[in-house]
Amino acid sequence: MTATNPIPIREALKLQPGQEVKVRGWVYRRRDLGDKAFVVVRDSTGIIQSVFTPESKSHSEARRVTVESSVIVSGKLREDPRAPGGKEIQGEELVIVGLAENFPIRRDVSREFLLDVRHLAVRSRKMTAVLKIRHTAFGALHEWFRENGYYEVQCPMFVSAAVEGGATLFPVKYVDESTVYLTQSSQFYLEALIYSLEKVYTVAPSFRAEKSRTRRHLTEFWHAEAEAAWVGLDGILRVEEELVSHIVRGVLERNREELALLGRDTEKLELVEPPFPRISYDKAIEILQSRGLNISWGDDLGADEERVLTMEFDKPFFLYGFPEKVKAFYHKNDPSRPEVTLSADLLAPEGYGEIIGGGERIERLDELVAKIKRFGLNPEDYRWYLDLRKYGTVPHAGFGLGMDRLVMWIAGLEHIVDSLPFPRTVARTYP
Repeated sequence: MTATNPIPIREALKLQPGQEVKVRGWVYRRRDLGDKAFVVVRDSTGIIQSVFTPESKSHSEARRVTVESSVIVSGKLREDPRAPGGKEIQGEELVIVGLAENFPIRRDVSREFLLDVRHLAVRSRKMTAVLKIRHTAFGALHEWFRENGYYEVQCPMFVSAAVEGGATLFPVKYVDESTVYLTQSSQFYLEALIYSLEKVYTVAPSFRAEKSRTRRHLTEFWHAEAEAAWVGLDGILRVEEELVSHIVRGVLERNREELALLGRDTEKLELVEPPFPRISYDKAIEILQSRGLNISWGDDLGADEERVLTMEFDKPFFLYGFPEKVKAFYHKNDPSRPEVTLSADLLAPEGYGEIIGGGERIERLDELVAKIKRFGLNPEDYRWYLDLRKYGTVPHAGFGLGMDRLVMWIAGLEHIVDSLPFPRTVARTYP
């Protein structure tokens, strides 16, 4: 007698040998050995091997089924140390739900080909593991914010003015034929909402038309942003390190199996506990110059410079005190040293670089208007943003966390396109 209802593969592997079991999923591997047909089935929880002999009811079906066909397999569980998970199904019945055509993905295909067939490549065990880690990371982020008094809010994707810089805006023709832009950041709207909710956050896509083709750039990326009233630079950095540590702990608790499948060294993630080291921009320039890099005070740091700095640390670290000209106009300048800003980036170790940018915002109207003009911008373009400084302004700070970069680092991935299901880059909008 066979089991009546399919159960998840993970649950099937927990049963005792000799029990009848039924699972359903997709054919992960298939091979013949003599007169036996071996069919490995996967579902969202794992993989299990089934073996069909000539005496099996569905021996012929098992021999003709193809990779990625959807199937329902029934039989008796038995121990076999050579099988994935140490157990296999002595197959009795195999029902083919959807017979797959010749699956186009084979071993040794190029990254570009896998991106072209991403709608199929997301079925791989590696991609499944990454998506489970990503799921945990997003869930842990919401968990931390809500447990620490932050309100989740939603902000518009169509905006009328630049946040990070006009050169990276995506223009869109609106219904009245005017030009609007896809948002680069929800920061300005979050700042407006601190005057009622005090501590707010959002998780949403941001869009930047950067021509960068590095391993860590996307044109559409998932952005977790937060703003808090009555908070300065030190306070917001404590929020960042507690948040990131909480997310990493969550992945370590819930995704050991996935990290192992990806070959991730979890000992390095175990080190991610606050407080995080802090180094000044001044010190960073000294380190980079001592390592032979051609960089001067006042230059921005790129991927190469960040990679060198990350080799100095075994866990995330803050880089603070950037010069005014390399940070956006809304960053507050240090009153004791006006040429630098009260801003900081959080860099992930192992060569991954920046995952968070943030700092104190300018709260005084005259100071903000002067800086907008100093940056060659028109205050009129920021009229509603300036209103926030006219009616009950308060000290405040915030940050933006690149979730795709965070997942890339936690999972130990080579390229950011591997951190999300359907990446958008400067060269790719398909599928």
